[in-house]
Amino acid sequence: VQLQASGGGLVRAGDSLRLSCTASRRTASNNGMGWFRQNPGKEREFVATIDWRGGRSSYADSVKGRFTISRDNAKNILYLQMSSLKPEDTAVYYCAVARGAWSASSANDYAYWGQGTQVTVSS
Repeated sequence: VQLQASGGGLVRAGDSLRLSCTASRRTASNNGMGWFRQNPGKEREFVATIDWRGGRSSYADSVKGRFTISRDNAKNILYLQMSSLKPEDTAVYYCAVARGAWSASSANDYAYWGQGTQVTVSS
């Protein structure tokens, strides 16, 4: 499975962005998916995850109430709607396909990763 993330950019604090992640084939529609983020010199950080049907999702406490993860299995696309962005949200955002059907918050539970898209939030 190949993943292509897009939608990142430079925004101001309080703005919104929507990230998209397109999977190369429908295999991803049978698996949980997630978003992670990473800054230079830091470990990859869990952001949000969603199960294969899109019926169950969970979020890092730092983004809860501001970010929404969703998926369109017919189009093989994963989304991350980000609102009320803060400078501390600045990072490279990665999408990933989990090894199983359910949502997962550990990077070790993911088998495929996209190339990342940069999100920069200015104060």
